[in-house]
Amino acid sequence: MEAIIATVNRKYNLTHSDVYSGDPRVEKWFLMNSFGSVLAIDILYLLMVKHGPAFMKMRAPFSLSSWIVIYNFALVILSAYMLFEFLSCGIIRSYNLFCQPVNYDHTEIGLREASAAWWYFFSKVIELLDTFFFIIRKKNSQVTFLHVFHHSSMMVICWYVAKYVPGGEKFYSGGLNCLVHIFMYTYYGLAAMGPEMQKYLWWKRYITELQLTQF
Repeated sequence: MEAIIATVNRKYNLTHSDVYSGDPRVEKWFLMNSFGSVLAIDILYLLMVKHGPAFMKMRAPFSLSSWIVIYNFALVILSAYMLFEFLSCGIIRSYNLFCQPVNYDHTEIGLREASAAWWYFFSKVIELLDTFFFIIRKKNSQVTFLHVFHHSSMMVICWYVAKYVPGGEKFYSGGLNCLVHIFMYTYYGLAAMGPEMQKYLWWKRYITELQLTQF
């Protein structure tokens, strides 16, 4: 009985501490020490959205086709890696589809889950470049309110997940999002290769439908 009580107290104290100060395992990881750094990135992002089009108004749009291709396929690789980690961690721990607690242990699998959550957050930082590329290519019609709101809010939400609750049921939605992004960024990467690729992109109409499955 004493062993059970001690275990319950340890779990409670660990969870209680994490709720208020964050997961100590990720405290020293890049951008995880303070919310201030993420807030600064978000503010700079919104300033870019506001002033970027005006800056580009009298300038010729950048092409950057090769960079766009590299960027998109790099995100395909990153999304595939994260999906693999989410699935692997879920299978190893025999995830419960209805109620899966976060693993705060310092075990190999616990740290692997925390790492996957951090990479998912950092991918949202990288994806802010979507907007940057739209602006410098003068494709301002793509920079809609929904686009900006999604990118700016997802980075903040994913930071909180990685900081306080890196794992558990969040891996389901994260894994689905990674799967969608594999197809989405593959399409964008192929489209950026030029008009000759259009005949292979007949599945464009399914991208939006796939994106909607997340919600």
